[in-house]
Amino acid sequence: MNFIWCLPVLAGISLFLTWLLRRYALATSLIDTPNARSSHTIPTPRGGGVAIVLCFLMAVPVLAWAGLIQWSWAWALLGAGVAIAALGFLDDHGHVPARWRLLGHFSAAVWALFFLGGFAPIHIFGFIVDLGWFGHFFAVLYLVWLLNLYNFMDGIDGIASVEALCVCLGMCAIYWLAGYETLIWAPLLFCMAVLGFLYWNFPPARIFMGDAGSGFIGITLGIFSIQAAWVSPQLFWAWLIMLGVFIVDATFTLVRRILRGDKVYEAHRSHAYQFASRHFGKHRPVTLTVAFINAFWLLPIAFGTILLGLDGALAICVAYIPLIVLAIRFNAGALEK
Repeated sequence: MNFIWCLPVLAGISLFLTWLLRRYALATSLIDTPNARSSHTIPTPRGGGVAIVLCFLMAVPVLAWAGLIQWSWAWALLGAGVAIAALGFLDDHGHVPARWRLLGHFSAAVWALFFLGGFAPIHIFGFIVDLGWFGHFFAVLYLVWLLNLYNFMDGIDGIASVEALCVCLGMCAIYWLAGYETLIWAPLLFCMAVLGFLYWNFPPARIFMGDAGSGFIGITLGIFSIQAAWVSPQLFWAWLIMLGVFIVDATFTLVRRILRGDKVYEAHRSHAYQFASRHFGKHRPVTLTVAFINAFWLLPIAFGTILLGLDGALAICVAYIPLIVLAIRFNAGALEK
């Protein structure tokens, strides 16, 4: 069965649902009001990421019934996605204590990893290495960090949506050229769910994603990457390379704040992209720069890893070094003046 027709339909549903959610947020005063820790200056509705959640989770069982993804992968996406989105939704509407959020995050990660079959052996410097239980432990931490860093990086208009689109479309291109066509459908439909929302979120944003959407995107991308590793170990490196902008900025910022003794659970706006948006006075140049870096720097390296046989560990070092330089240039993790 040809599912190409699903792509514009899913994007249209996401577009419409985001419009409905915007009306709901305005009617119920679910508004993100600017404060000293905000990167925006105008009160803006939030919670629009729920449209991404609903659209993609509706598509997952259809993909499984059509045989385009394994049911075990579908259960990983559905169970972890629902849990993270529900936690984020509750936090958007009130406040969930950090310890309960973290418990939910780890539970969702363990659920996903169970249905994915654990963490696959990886390819390092020419050797296939099975990390065993350490690999499974690493994968749980990786999923929890990825969903949280995605929440941290969702701080200016359009950046989280554009990153998700660039990463997934880039990996779809790699899958197609490398002969892994069966892996294309899930990230491609995910792109359509994000695209409908992005119409309303592109700078200047008319609605924000909210924790429900950002956490959901983070864990979904993590599941995609671990799932791909079972097909080819090199594909995991390609995902890490494509996610480099968010991984480097969030991790560099967190490490610098920890070393300084900051309370890492407190809200801040000291990521490189936030300093950059204040430097340029607008969100759009920074969001478009993220797209540019993904398309013209990270994607070619990820291509080389899969199509030219470049070592993944070496390729990720090459990919990340300029990103670290940019993080330093824009004072990631520095004290705000």
